Amino acid sequence: MENQIKQKLNREFYGSQEKLPIKIIQFGGGNFMRGFTDYIIDQLNKKTDFNAGIVNVQPTPGGSVHKLEEQDNLYTLFTRGIKKGEIIDEKQVISSIQKSINPYTQYGEFLALAKEEELEFIFSNTTETGIAYDETEDYQAGPHKNFPAKLTVLMYERFKYFNGSPEKGVRIIPCELIEDNALALKNIILQYAELWNLEEGFVRWIEQFNCFHNTLVDRIVPGYPKDDAETYEEQLDYEDRMMVVSEVFLLFVIQDVKNLKERIPFDQINEQILVVDDIQPYRLRKVRILNGGHTLMLAPAILSGKETVKESIDNPFIGKFLKDTIFNEVNPTLGLDENELRDFAEEVFDRFRNPFIKHHLASIALYFVSKFKVRVLPSLLKYVETNQKLPLNLTFSLAALIRFYHGNFQDKTLPLNDEQTIVDRFKEIWLNNEYEKVAELVLSEISFWDTDLTEIEGLKDAVAKALWEIDHHNVEAAYHHFVQFYS
Repeated sequence: MENQIKQKLNREFYGSQEKLPIKIIQFGGGNFMRGFTDYIIDQLNKKTDFNAGIVNVQPTPGGSVHKLEEQDNLYTLFTRGIKKGEIIDEKQVISSIQKSINPYTQYGEFLALAKEEELEFIFSNTTETGIAYDETEDYQAGPHKNFPAKLTVLMYERFKYFNGSPEKGVRIIPCELIEDNALALKNIILQYAELWNLEEGFVRWIEQFNCFHNTLVDRIVPGYPKDDAETYEEQLDYEDRMMVVSEVFLLFVIQDVKNLKERIPFDQINEQILVVDDIQPYRLRKVRILNGGHTLMLAPAILSGKETVKESIDNPFIGKFLKDTIFNEVNPTLGLDENELRDFAEEVFDRFRNPFIKHHLASIALYFVSKFKVRVLPSLLKYVETNQKLPLNLTFSLAALIRFYHGNFQDKTLPLNDEQTIVDRFKEIWLNNEYEKVAELVLSEISFWDTDLTEIEGLKDAVAKALWEIDHHNVEAAYHHFVQFYS
């Protein structure tokens, strides 16, 4: 259709006139939800008899649900990445959203959602700050800005309309990236019930007849490809201003309550969706392998002159360093199935190699010390506890972090981006000329690590040795000299 005016994507053009029953209300229709939850529901609708429509509720006044409405709530999802070594590049139209509502301009329509007979699920992704309590919210003063306040009002309207019927409770499945997200949301709803003096029957209904599912979600969804829009538009024979790009990898871990598997046939679609009794092992796996993998290779990669995650893992030295560290020093500390951990790690490495996503190392360096403390240090400590010796790769990674916070390396300024107190403390420490003293001062800085790492036998000397090697050789040679010295 070159040189022709394309028709805007709509249901008549797409050939999807079927109206699905509203079973889901979704708070948040941004990039992530459209590339994650809406995609999953779309797959369930097309491959099973789930038959569920979504109403998308705009969570903030500055949202853009009107743009979805202009396209009859259709949009194209491009899925691009590497899976088991093969490049995946696919596109599909997502049609699970039936309606989008701006509660700030359509408050009556928003409240009317409480009356939906077949409503069974509520999903949300309002960012990590969305699940918060605001005591200034007034029940009578809608529309409310606070997400849990909106949800409480909606739930109360449903409770009243259906006279507290046990059958009209819903399953609430938040996707915000905080621990115990559903429990946190439930507690805030109960706080609003108390603040607004809502009857005890409503509180009992919330607690007894509504299910709150903690979750862990993982998928990179860059969203609208504004820097390369023409390339994507050329693949379409219609105009789509709401298209979304996501990676191939998808992980959705949901804590089971009252047999969720009977309500959603997740097992009938080919996606990594796990309904489990305890999501903590999967959270631990993600933090230590995915997030920890980024963090532990960061300083060696930057000191080696690398700029992106893909460039780093494709490098023979950094790529092998990362894999050896994960397989030999991180995975054995997790106490989970070895094959499952290996498969997950291989998926992570595929994600790191994704040629369609440019993930800059400098962005990962934000708050580097706190990230290392949470994501990597526990693996180091557990390894020492279990094996009574130092994990050499993790030790070298820690030393590289310390060298990184010098701020300059081989006449290059390094991308320090941390709390000023941390940057200043490292600057002060690096005024010392002795590597042993630098190692001692950094490792004993409890404000960095919440513990005195000099108490770990041999760690101070090993870090000092690695620092000397890094400053007297290139990073790859420094690593090999360091490992050979301790082998």
